[in-house]
Amino acid sequence: MTPMTTRPIPSTREALPVIGCGTWLGFDVSPGSAEHQRLPGVLDALFAAGGSLIDSSPMYGRAESVVGALLAASGQREKAFLATKVWTSGREAGIAQMEQSFQRLRTQRIDLLQVHNLVDWRTHLATLRDWKAQGRVRYIGITHYTASAYAEVEAVLRAEPLDFLQINYSIEARQAEERLLPLAAERGMAVIVNMPFGGGGLLRRLRAQPLPGWAGEIGCGSWAQLLLKFVLSHPAVTCTIPGTTWPEHMEDNAAAAAGMFPDAAFWQRHTGSIPL
Repeated sequence: MTPMTTRPIPSTREALPVIGCGTWLGFDVSPGSAEHQRLPGVLDALFAAGGSLIDSSPMYGRAESVVGALLAASGQREKAFLATKVWTSGREAGIAQMEQSFQRLRTQRIDLLQVHNLVDWRTHLATLRDWKAQGRVRYIGITHYTASAYAEVEAVLRAEPLDFLQINYSIEARQAEERLLPLAAERGMAVIVNMPFGGGGLLRRLRAQPLPGWAGEIGCGSWAQLLLKFVLSHPAVTCTIPGTTWPEHMEDNAAAAAGMFPDAAFWQRHTGSIPL
């Protein structure tokens, strides 16, 4: 199998595989449920394809605990680039929540800790810088998922030295490419794209439509691959984290990392034919 395409994290030049796995909804399941029984196969498919980034949050219910238990049971913690978030107000509350994330993920070190949706970001970034200096956290960043917050996100990106920005971006929600993606590149920040399928609704609508003939020109055999290929074609994007609970969907998603990533002119020519 060809190794998954990687892109460098600007602050260190560490290589990060371009397709990861989000855990919102999909990993917030009860052990023993049918959904839970599929999840080991999802992580196996991610790692088999050469992916590594697993993104979670205390906001996602049981997701952190499920990820931690699955990695412990399979002995695959070292294959994972673990990312989670802090999502509360106040220094002590933030510390308590992040300590809980370490316990739930069953790890001594978290690869990326992010301030979720900018909640009390000044307070938490101060703690995260201390923890990064201590080696408990390897990278720090901020996240959001809605265009209404982009002005505040931009202000933080301009004011703070960060390793990562996580932001929503898809073929139908392209506002991030106007200012945030160029700014992240200028500031030397890696970009993780969430909601590449528009939260799932976009992909569900498109699956009922025939795949355009030109998809084959760029090596895409499914709508999921085409949508991910679009996101990864932006030069500022480092990685994207589609969520799934199906191993076969994880395999399909990972295939988007192969082959060419067309330039903006290609997408400008062809996106008009996509029934968004």
